Amino acid sequence: MVERISSFPCPIEVFSVPVPPAPIVPASAPLMDGFGRRVDYARFSVTDRCDFRCVYCMSERMTFLPRARILTLEELAALGRAFVELGVRKIRITGGEPLVRCNVLWLFQELGRLRERGLAELVLTTNGSQLERLAADLKAAGVARLNISLDSLKPERFRRITRTGELDGVLRGIRAAQAAGFQRLKLNAVILKHRNHDEVVDLVRFAIDQGLDISFIEEMPLGEIGDHDRAEMYYSSDAIRADLAKVFSLTRTTESTGGPSRYYRIPGIDSRIGFISPHSHNFCGDCNRVRVSAEGRLLLCLGQEHSVDLRHVLRAHPGDRERLKQAIIAAMAIKPLGHDFRLGGQPVILRHMNHTGG
Repeated sequence: MVERISSFPCPIEVFSVPVPPAPIVPASAPLMDGFGRRVDYARFSVTDRCDFRCVYCMSERMTFLPRARILTLEELAALGRAFVELGVRKIRITGGEPLVRCNVLWLFQELGRLRERGLAELVLTTNGSQLERLAADLKAAGVARLNISLDSLKPERFRRITRTGELDGVLRGIRAAQAAGFQRLKLNAVILKHRNHDEVVDLVRFAIDQGLDISFIEEMPLGEIGDHDRAEMYYSSDAIRADLAKVFSLTRTTESTGGPSRYYRIPGIDSRIGFISPHSHNFCGDCNRVRVSAEGRLLLCLGQEHSVDLRHVLRAHPGDRERLKQAIIAAMAIKPLGHDFRLGGQPVILRHMNHTGG
């Protein structure tokens, strides 16, 4: 049986009593890791909850984190300020599904104000289910771009992949985002063999018709999902490009949105076609990203467990942004060169994607 989340209570958020701070070394920018890579992009997961149960992201029955372990919106806003002061230029809000978090618009408004302090882009990854009601407010809050998950254009197949999702609701959300004035909307499609690999051409045609970009993503082996064998369902970016090349003429471009997508163009078409290829074309060499999980772990790599507990810093020393920045700077020393994803056997990383964010 699939649990459907229909409402999310909004209790008052509090955190622990402060403790005396210890002396720290003043922070400096920009953030650099031990391999000389500049880190200027941070992704914040604001919740592990979601109104979908996508087969590549979660098991059918999930145990979600208790509220006390989730960062408060105020703590997330403090993190945003600290990262921007350390030279981060782009913040992406992820989940779970971030828009099911109560009062999350307040956080977008707070982070949107950081544009005055050097933040170049505030962006959001969403499943699209809540955009019909929230798109205009997100645009007003300062969100620059949206990535919207869309793995199938067939309603029944869409529901099988998401377990609970309704395609029409997501399509209405896309239209609402367009009406709100969002530019360069991008679709994200995780492609699985025998599930939706036969739709890649249709998904590109849809993106072109709607004036959208699209990125195809190889499934990432995070957490026990219980739905399928990842090695058997793996469909590579090269296979997708070969399928598309039968219909479209693809030309590689040097364009980048600051993330791992490698983009192609079709002559005469404005839409960009991207590929995120953690298995077939490892993109770790020029990684500029870190992630903060919903419970405040600063993850230095999506595919490794190297992390620092920023929730402890925030709650042991509330209001001490210099100490928080020092913890972030120190964490750069343990950022690994790259991930170690494996298709076969048990997953190396036991945390599910909804805990981590995309």
